[in-house]
Amino acid sequence: MNLDNYDRQMLRILQQEGRISNQELAERIGLSASPCLRRLHTLEESGLVTGYRAMVDARKLGLSLMALIHISMDKHTPERFDNFEAKIAAIPEVLECLLITGQDADYQLKVVVADMDSYQELLLNHITRITGVTGVHSSFVLRRVVDSTALPI
Repeated sequence: MNLDNYDRQMLRILQQEGRISNQELAERIGLSASPCLRRLHTLEESGLVTGYRAMVDARKLGLSLMALIHISMDKHTPERFDNFEAKIAAIPEVLECLLITGQDADYQLKVVVADMDSYQELLLNHITRITGVTGVHSSFVLRRVVDSTALPI
């Protein structure tokens, strides 16, 4: 999809202010409301805009411990990976699961829990019980220095 300057401006704004009204968006990028809305629908229909979400403060929900977990698997087979990924996707504390290279691990997870007891329960009763998990290395996040979901456009 070829994006022009209007499309790029729209995407930049929407990534920061997903609840902005069409009228306000149109004014900010210098278009009238109708063409702005048509462009927005085109961006959505093309799959470039995949959805709109509320950003929730984890600490205010009592989820103050974030960890990055490197997971090593015993076998590198599609079946083993499919099983792991399906089990991990069903754990609500897992915010992100990445299949990685260049490490001693196969996956990196980003998880959020209330405290160390909750982390221990998650790790010992859920993650390490998934068939094929042979190694786990945890790092705990002290502070989020950059916390953005916006892509560079």
